[in-house]
Amino acid sequence: MTATAVQVPHTGGSGGLRLVRAEYLKIRTTTTWWIFLIALVVTTGLAITSNIFQAYYYLHAEGPVAGGDGGGDGGGPGGAAAAQAQYDLLHNVSAQAANVFTSGQYFGGLFAMLLAILLITNEYFHQTATTTFLTTPHRTAVIGAKFVTAMLAAAGFWVVTTVLSLIAGTIYFNIDGFPNHLDDWDVQHAILVNLMVFALWGVFGIGIGVLLRSQLAATITATLLYVAGTFVAGIIFQLVYYLWIKQGWVLTLQVLLPAEAAQVATAATKAYPQAAPWWVGVLVLLGYGIVTGVIGTLIMRRRDIS
Repeated sequence: MTATAVQVPHTGGSGGLRLVRAEYLKIRTTTTWWIFLIALVVTTGLAITSNIFQAYYYLHAEGPVAGGDGGGDGGGPGGAAAAQAQYDLLHNVSAQAANVFTSGQYFGGLFAMLLAILLITNEYFHQTATTTFLTTPHRTAVIGAKFVTAMLAAAGFWVVTTVLSLIAGTIYFNIDGFPNHLDDWDVQHAILVNLMVFALWGVFGIGIGVLLRSQLAATITATLLYVAGTFVAGIIFQLVYYLWIKQGWVLTLQVLLPAEAAQVATAATKAYPQAAPWWVGVLVLLGYGIVTGVIGTLIMRRRDIS
C-alpha cells in the first residue's frame, strides 16, 4: 500500500474542517478504502445469510431451543425454566428483525477499527508524521481530526451494512410471512445505536494506533484482541458460570467485553435471560471510547514524532 503526501489548500474554511479534509484525502489516495469496502460487502453478505437462517430457525421452532445461540442456559443451571426463557426471547420477531437489520456489525466494526489504526500508523510507516505536525503544530487539533475522520469512515461502513441488511431483510420477512417491524421503535433503536457502535470502533482504532506505532503490530494485536480475545474471554465467563459460580451476574458481566457490549446495545430484546440491558452496553462502549480518546490525545501531545 502506498501513501501520497496531501497538501490541502486554505480555501477559507475552518481549520478543523481543513484537517478533516486532509485526513479524508489520505484515505482516498490509497488503495485501502476499496479493499475494506470489498471485504465489508462480502462479510456483510455472509452475515446477512447467517442471520436470516438463524431467524428462520428460531421463528419456526416449536419448543425451547436447548443451548440457544451460545449465550443461554440450555440444560445447564436453571434447567427447563431457563431454556423456556431463552426460547421466549429468541422466538420473537422483533428481536430477530433487529438482528438481521444490524447484520455486518461484527466484521464492520473490525474494519472500522483497522482503518482508524491505519490513519495513525501510516504517518509513522510512511514517515509523514513530522511533516503533519510541523504543518499543524496544534497536535490536539490533528488528533481530533483523525478521530472525526475515523468516525465518519465508520459511519460510511454502517451505511453500507445497513442498506444491504435492510434490502435483504425486508425481502426475507416478506417471503416468510412475518412483519419486518421496521415501524417498531425497538428495531429502529437497534439500527441507530449500531451507528454509534461503528463510530466507537473507529475511536478505539485511533487509540490503538497511538499506543502501538508499528502498523503491523497494531493491526495484528487489534485483530487478535477483537476476534480471539473476545472469544476466549467469553468461554472463560461460560466456564466460570457452569463450573464454579452458578449465578446469573457472571454471564451479565460479559457486557464488559467491547464486542459483547456492542451486541447487547443493538439487541431489540435480550439475547439471553442474563444479558445486561441495552443501555448498559451503550455506557460500556462510551466508557471505552472516552478513555481511548483521552489517552490517545494525551499520548500524541507528548510523544516525540521524530
